[in-house]
Amino acid sequence: MEKVRIDKFLWAVRLFKTRNAAAEACDAGKVKIRDISVKPSREVVVNDEVHLVLEAGLHKNVVVKALTKNRLGAKLVPDYIHDLTPPEEYERVALLQKMRSEQRERGTGRPTKKERRDIEKMKFL
Repeated sequence: MEKVRIDKFLWAVRLFKTRNAAAEACDAGKVKIRDISVKPSREVVVNDEVHLVLEAGLHKNVVVKALTKNRLGAKLVPDYIHDLTPPEEYERVALLQKMRSEQRERGTGRPTKKERRDIEKMKFL
């Protein structure tokens, strides 16, 4: 196997939940190979470096180690791609997710008017 469509490959290595979602990300310009946006029909080869933006705002960089057309089990994914994404990127996304949620300590009750205003300010920064 020498070449595989990029949308099929991204779905097979579990970077997208569906092949359609992978194709839509390609069409939206969120998938790049060698800093060039690619169409879903673009063929990927071994040692290609793929940059993609996932729905949570995560900028992920992976290198293709091997090709597959069939969806893999989660334990087999490291045999097919090498993740180059720095840990700081994962921390940034986790922090953004935490800031977006409005969780309060159990037993503290509803926020006061001042606390609610502070929460609103933080959301729109």
